[in-house]
Order: sequence, then structure tokens, then C-alpha cells
Amino acid sequence: MSKNQLLEFYDELDDSVLEETPASQKHLFQKRESKKQVADAKLFVRAQEISREFQFTYKAARFEEAWLLDSLVEIAEHKWISDVLRKVKGGKEASVYLCTSGVAVDAPLLAAKIYRPRMLRNLKNDAQYREGREDLDENGNVIVDDGALHAMKKRTAFGEEVRHQSWIAYEFTTLEILHAAGADVPKPYAMEKNAILMGYVGDQSNPAPILNAINLDHDEARPLFERVVRNIDLMLKHDRIHGDLSAYNILYWNGDITLIDFPQVVIPSSNPSSWNIFLRDVTRICQYFSAQGVTCDARALAADLWTSHGHKIVKEVHPEYLDAEKAEDRRVWKEVMSRK
Repeated sequence: MSKNQLLEFYDELDDSVLEETPASQKHLFQKRESKKQVADAKLFVRAQEISREFQFTYKAARFEEAWLLDSLVEIAEHKWISDVLRKVKGGKEASVYLCTSGVAVDAPLLAAKIYRPRMLRNLKNDAQYREGREDLDENGNVIVDDGALHAMKKRTAFGEEVRHQSWIAYEFTTLEILHAAGADVPKPYAMEKNAILMGYVGDQSNPAPILNAINLDHDEARPLFERVVRNIDLMLKHDRIHGDLSAYNILYWNGDITLIDFPQVVIPSSNPSSWNIFLRDVTRICQYFSAQGVTCDARALAADLWTSHGHKIVKEVHPEYLDAEKAEDRRVWKEVMSRK
């Protein structure tokens, strides 16, 4: 399909939408959609150029194929992968694809996690995780450029792209840190654009199921619980909290576990909400393993792990409930502010 054909396609699409759009909103809609139209057309043209050299077994729909090709082309050029076999997981934030490795990788199968285009993701609800995190660039380095930082603060189009990349970079760098520390996480291989390439858990026929889909045998529930706790402890040791840990983000395969999905990782030493987020993670884990017959006290366990790494349990209190005339309230406020 030529660029002109793509633009004609989008014109038809926009016309059908505009017919149902109130007149007062049409001008704003047209202005916004025209920018998106040009960007998407360029992406489709680029994808067609890429497809002449890089073809894979998985047959994606047209829209999916465009950003999939664009996201994976550099990984393929570096010989990290040789083929994309199929999609193993779809999600609102990212999809995971099973790939065969290229000559540059020592594993037969790999997982490519491809983040959905920024325009299809919602980054408005990530503030609690980003609090206290330094933003990272596409190489995993802390961003110090004033222009980029200003753009992020103003939420410009460029700033949103930088924020999107930082979100992905935190997942990759966290995997690098935790894998090197011996945690049960996929081995990270590469990060390019919207893609993270990592070790695959499962076999060619079936990906590893999530732990939440498994009813554990009585004799393996306690050892696996202790294994998860060990990983939580390792994360704290390396100044990380998963931030969304539950049996939905743990894979189970041949009696082993693998923790996944780290873009929202929290830095406990600098995030004022870190204790509450950590307690939520531990509580979710204990809820699953309690149903599997493991006796555990989530709050006591979380407190023991938390304080063992030198962190203080700070009660979150809204200022409107504090009395400046009371010494205890002033003390609580100072503790809260010291963590900001």
C-alpha cells in the first residue's frame, strides 16, 4: 500500500467518525487526528519497507504488524532474533511474542515484550510509581538534559515520548540488576525502542502459566512461598519494590517461579508512598499462598522485611487531620516530610 493509499484510508476512517461527532468538537478532533494520521502513515510506509527484508511466521493484523515491525527491526538487525512465531500474551500496555533466537543469543527461544504505541497507553496513572525515580533515557542512563526534563514537566508530545521510554528503561534496567543478583526473573538481552528482549519461560507449544492459574501441591506451596519472599527481599536489597506484585505477575513452570512485569518498579528510599505499596505487594502474595494452605501474616512479614533493610514504617497522614499545636502530630508530619 502506497503512502497516498494510506492517507486515503485514514480520510475515509476520519469521515466515518466525524459524522457522529458534534459540530463544536469537529475542529479540535480534525486537528488532533491530522497529526496522528501523518504519523501513522509514515509508520505504515516504514513497516512496508522493513517487511521486504524482515519477515516472520506470525501473521499480525495490519495495525499490529506496523508497530511490531518497527519495534523489532533493530533487534533483528543485531541478530538477536531470527523469527517471531506467535503472540503469547496480549495486554493494554504491552504484548509478548515468542521468538526464535538469532546467532547472537545462546537461548533457543526468547520473549519479546513490545509496548503498545504511546498514543494507545495511558501514562496518567503512573505518578505514584514515578515519585522519587530519576527518569532514564533509551540507554538506561539518568536524563540530565534540561530540555528533555522541561518537556516532560510540560507534558509536551516530545516529553511524553521521553516518559514512555523511561517507563520501558526502568523495566529493562531492573531486570539487569535483579538477574545479576540471582533473582528469579527473565534474563534481559536487549532493549530497543518499544521492545525488551528477554528469556522465555515455557516451551514452543505453551508459555508458562501465571501462578494464579495453578493450584499448588501441598508439599510445594511452602517452598515456593519462601522463594517469592526471597525475591522480595532481594529486590529491597537492591532498592526496588515491584509495585504490582501478585500471583498474576509470577510465572510457574516445572516447579519453578519467575517474576515478571517491572515497569512500575518503585524506589523505596525516595518514594514517600513506598511502605504502602510494599505492604500491598506482600499482602497480595500472602493472599494467594494462604489459599494454597500456607500460614502467613502479611503485615508482620512486610514489616520484618522492610525494617531489616533500614526502612521506617511511616504512617501516611493527610495534613487536614494533624493539629500543629500537638507535639505528636508535629512529629508525624516531620517524619512524612523527611521522606519526600
